[in-house]
Amino acid sequence: MPQLLLEILSEEIPARMQAKAEADLLGAMREWLAANGLIPGPSKSFSGPRRVGCVIDDVPVKAQDVREERKGPKVGAPQQAIDGFLRSAGLKSIDDAKVQEDKKGAFYLAVIEKPGKAAVDVIAEAVPAIVRDFHWPKSMRWGPNLTNKNGDLRWVRPISRILCTFDGEVVPFEIEGIRSDCYTEGHRVMGRGPYKVRRFDDYADVLKNKGRVILDREERKETILTDAKQLCAAQNLELVDDIGLLEEVAGLAEWPVVIMGDMDKSFLDLPPEVIKLSMRTHQKYFAVRDPSWHDGRLAPKFIVVANLDAADGGKKIAEGNSRVLSARLNDARFFWDNDRKIKLEDRFEKLGNIVFHEKLGTVKDKAERVMALAKDLAPKVGADPAAAERAAKLAKCDLVSDMVGEFPELEGVMGRYYATLQGETPDVADAVRDHYKPKGPSDEVPSNPVSVAVALADKLDTLAGFWAIDEKPTGSKDPFALRRAALGVIRLVLDAGVKIALRNELSVSGEILRKLDPRRVVRTRWLEFFEKADIRNMSPHDYEALRNRSEAEVADVDRRYPNYSAHKVTPLIVADLLAFFADRLKVHLREQGARHDLIDAVFALGEDDLVLIVKRVEALGEFLSTEDGKNLLAGYKRAANILAIEEKKDDVSYSGEGKAMKGDPPEVDALVTALTKAAPEASAALEKEDFAGAMRALSKLRGPVDAFFDKVTVNADDKQTRVNRLNILSQIRDALNRVADFSKIEG
Repeated sequence: MPQLLLEILSEEIPARMQAKAEADLLGAMREWLAANGLIPGPSKSFSGPRRVGCVIDDVPVKAQDVREERKGPKVGAPQQAIDGFLRSAGLKSIDDAKVQEDKKGAFYLAVIEKPGKAAVDVIAEAVPAIVRDFHWPKSMRWGPNLTNKNGDLRWVRPISRILCTFDGEVVPFEIEGIRSDCYTEGHRVMGRGPYKVRRFDDYADVLKNKGRVILDREERKETILTDAKQLCAAQNLELVDDIGLLEEVAGLAEWPVVIMGDMDKSFLDLPPEVIKLSMRTHQKYFAVRDPSWHDGRLAPKFIVVANLDAADGGKKIAEGNSRVLSARLNDARFFWDNDRKIKLEDRFEKLGNIVFHEKLGTVKDKAERVMALAKDLAPKVGADPAAAERAAKLAKCDLVSDMVGEFPELEGVMGRYYATLQGETPDVADAVRDHYKPKGPSDEVPSNPVSVAVALADKLDTLAGFWAIDEKPTGSKDPFALRRAALGVIRLVLDAGVKIALRNELSVSGEILRKLDPRRVVRTRWLEFFEKADIRNMSPHDYEALRNRSEAEVADVDRRYPNYSAHKVTPLIVADLLAFFADRLKVHLREQGARHDLIDAVFALGEDDLVLIVKRVEALGEFLSTEDGKNLLAGYKRAANILAIEEKKDDVSYSGEGKAMKGDPPEVDALVTALTKAAPEASAALEKEDFAGAMRALSKLRGPVDAFFDKVTVNADDKQTRVNRLNILSQIRDALNRVADFSKIEG
């Protein structure tokens, strides 16, 4: 069947936009064809620095004809109803309609036959519409009449040519004065063309062999990666993997040519992160390392991807790029030398010039809160409180360094270097680097106790603060990355295996937030001063000077913090935050195969120790996967349902102690005996945090519970007997609910 080939050629398209653009174009084209009755066959998209397009095979030449029967008004209906029917059916006269009968009488029937659209017409209509409605993250207006804001086309860059063929023939249409044709263009220098093509095979072949353009993105990436590794291997070196950079340079070169350049060896005394980032950010170079060195040092080489075959094999290109890299690294060395002249703690006051959030103060304010919280958390995670407090004070100081000002991605990393150089302990230096971690699901989690304390404090302060000012994430927006912060807390706690009561720590964080309100701090300091000052022996002049100074300081802090909120993390806010953590924990555990309803069942107990929650969930999941667990859950559901009905009817909550009564079937005594033994065993196991043991104790109830429901009538005629048996059911409910809220478990 015929093939549709579409290519939109333009000026350079930003590399980061290409992959999504080609997918969006193909999706829109397939959707348009299908909506017009042309079911498309196999397809693929492609993109590059100057083009985006797609090819769709097996497109029908013409859509199927459509026959529709439309029922009209009754024969003899008012003329107004008949006129409306004629308009909607597209008939000129009622004589063009058929008359049919049903049990209600005779009525008019219009038979509407619509011929299927030709594919060429559909495509000619589709492409201009798709192009005009196409979404780019950033675009520009262009066209022959830029003064007409309503008529100009928005595209990522000005379009220069549109190739569109169907079954080998041009599909005629026009967009902003550009007529579609069957010509494409190759590499600007090595094979521009134009080249006449009809089908995709011709198109891809002529571009590669004459136009010197590798059309497929994955092929360009594979070419770059393979050639780079071969160049490195030839000199016993290794390429430093960088998937993001590989994706980017594949979008910058139509004909990628990999070249190795030399770097001045004197720059190797810079931190390797600085060298790699300078290469990556400014020049799009790949770093190279020597595998014989085991300290992470780089080799004095780099890989650059050119966009043409040079006559000298790329020698001049490499030399030119080496000079540019040296200039960049000279800047980095200047920053590095300057930063080392100032100690981290001497930068602390400058953090007061950076606004963290207008309602939460400056970065210095946040650092002071994190210091207090890290000191409080330290003993609970096995860290030294003084070291945690010290690390928290230094953690943000590199934000006002020259290097981080140039390379924000190095926050924390440079702080560790500067902390080490000024003689801080390894624990403190590592915590400065690691307190941002984990930044994402694939990021490593710190294990050093000091790092864990500071990282937890930083994230808990952020969460408590934003909840206090009611800046919570919505379904589609999370501008302050609060979901990531909560997931970071979860991963830190679970990986370290530390027992932390989240409710308490969030409350402590909220109290620190309130106490360290900068306006409150200044007022409190002056109040305490005047309470202790010997005012009686103070001259009126000195007293007046002190009063003026205190009022000026209070006015100044009010001026600097005009929008700072009076924060209070209430129990209701803490409860809402815990629910937020529960949702994040569900996401985290669901990725590991855990059931969300089991997490709900455990959280419902009010448990806020994440480690214990996970242990309970795991033990509960294992128990419910057994036959005993499944049957006991069914028994619980049955008991709970009966109790819910009877408690509502009697307007009472059954929670008494049931017992075997005279005349009861033996199954009653057996269940009471089993409960008397199993409930204390389960409670004792829970006290020891032996959740598997608690489940084993409860599993012994399975047989007696089954037998009870098989042989015993709960709602007996005798009132006392009925109440006693309902109390026995309440004991089943209570025994299981000590482990988890079984009412929230599905099944």
